[in-house]
Amino acid sequence: MAAHRKPRHRSAGGRRARTAATIALAGAATATAFDGTGHAEPELTPAQVEAEVDELYQEAEAATEKYNGAREEAGAARRRLAALQDEAAREAERLNEERDALGTAAAAQYRGGGLSPALRLALSDDPDRYLEGVALAERADSRQAATVNRVRKRLREIEQLRGAARVELASLASRQAELARHRKAITGKLATARQLLSRLSGEERARLAAGGTATDSQRASRAAGRDGLAAPDSPVAAPGSRAASAVSYAYSKLGSPYVWGATGPDAFDCSGLVQAAYRSAGVALPRTTYAQIDAGRRVARSELLPGDLVFFYSGISHVGIYVGDGLMVHAPNPSAPVRVAPIDEMPFAGATRVV
Repeated sequence: MAAHRKPRHRSAGGRRARTAATIALAGAATATAFDGTGHAEPELTPAQVEAEVDELYQEAEAATEKYNGAREEAGAARRRLAALQDEAAREAERLNEERDALGTAAAAQYRGGGLSPALRLALSDDPDRYLEGVALAERADSRQAATVNRVRKRLREIEQLRGAARVELASLASRQAELARHRKAITGKLATARQLLSRLSGEERARLAAGGTATDSQRASRAAGRDGLAAPDSPVAAPGSRAASAVSYAYSKLGSPYVWGATGPDAFDCSGLVQAAYRSAGVALPRTTYAQIDAGRRVARSELLPGDLVFFYSGISHVGIYVGDGLMVHAPNPSAPVRVAPIDEMPFAGATRVV
């Protein structure tokens, strides 16, 4: 089955209208069943199955990018929580040391009969050391007062750290719930796509994989994209060595399976492939498509150079790496591995040059 196809013209309501029509047909069939004239729901044609599956894959990919973003935020919240817990533990350890020091001073004062150090020195049998002793006592009292102040300060800091940790824990729980929602959406849409494909015969599935009901020119273009290009023998004519390195990495991953949420080295989703390619070139990119589009300088479609990131759909839910001649390397969807494909097979949304 083709990875992504340019959306066909649909009347207003699109998929919702088809769903409503199906429900209406089902209702009519129920109503007439009592008269013995029930009607079966009409079978979808291969072209309709193709359109439905393409739409489901697009929706699943949009949910995948939201999943990737939520997972990244959950990881950041988890790291912040761990840092806060470590800092609180260090503060608690220092607090215990300060408390031990205060306990030692209190015990010494108790053993001295409750007299202040200055009074005990004044009654000493060694008056020659009186003034020196008073100065030492004042310093000791000052140190004790400073210790009390430090204890109070550490108690406030620990409470603040614990409060911040509670906030991060709540954030982490929220992100984890969000992950579960997106995971459920993704798996549900992919399961529906598999059910639709299972309605087709093996021959029909093979025909859809080869280009389905597309025109001859579209099929030829996609076939060339899948099979006509291999990893180049010489460096790609990219604007710099890092862009060329990223393109070469993408070529080296042709045939790798699409797995939602994957960033390599053996499987990828669309933004995972882009991130891994540029990571291999020493460039750190964000994890999601909607963050990657802002990771560099926007360029017009007419100015594209190898290594540029090309984005698709109004929600910026898909990305590929431009390799020249109107082609890109991308991870399409679960129906197809990493491949070379024309950039005009999906609705173009923009491009970014990151190096």
